[in-house]
Amino acid sequence: MLRILLVDDHSVVRAGIRQILQEADFPVDISEAADAASALRMIRQQDWDLVLLDIRLPDRSGVELLKLIKADKAKLPVLILSTYPESQYAVRLIHGGAAGYLSKDADDEEILKAVKIAAKGKRYLSAEVAELLANHISRGVQNDKMDCLHETLSDREYQVFLELAVGSGPNIIADKLNVSAKTITTHRARILQKMSFSNNAEIVLYANRHDLIN
Repeated sequence: MLRILLVDDHSVVRAGIRQILQEADFPVDISEAADAASALRMIRQQDWDLVLLDIRLPDRSGVELLKLIKADKAKLPVLILSTYPESQYAVRLIHGGAAGYLSKDADDEEILKAVKIAAKGKRYLSAEVAELLANHISRGVQNDKMDCLHETLSDREYQVFLELAVGSGPNIIADKLNVSAKTITTHRARILQKMSFSNNAEIVLYANRHDLIN
């Protein structure tokens, strides 16, 4: 029986995923966590075969939680299931140790397939993610630094970068990330410096050109 921890702050989403898993052709034992703190506590206290993790959580992002999980239990498979498009986070999270990245729009069959593969300690790559990884490798071979500027950002800086790219202001971003507006201003300054940009407009243009936002 697969012991699965489902981490998502929306009860309706958890119920939907739970139903998909319970109708599978393999036995599952599912527990739930609605925030990063609860998830991390449960992961440290119990053994799991797989963690299904959303990126947006109320107290800490899934990006940060993945790092903490891997620091404590490096071999524990973590499958990302998120509303964010693959182009925004998939490559970064795969490199961070995720066993796979799926959109919540994926059909039931693909979700179950990914769960089976990830629970075996293997990596599941959807067609979309495989293409993104191939493009990432290709860019690395070509060594075009102007196409890889966003990869120089830390995980937190990248989160702020994406929010700035869709026009969110410092206060809104601060609320989402549970930090102060001053901290966001500091991150913005570092982002502009690292990417050699002068203003938010250049961030928006870059993000659109690289399909990092919808």
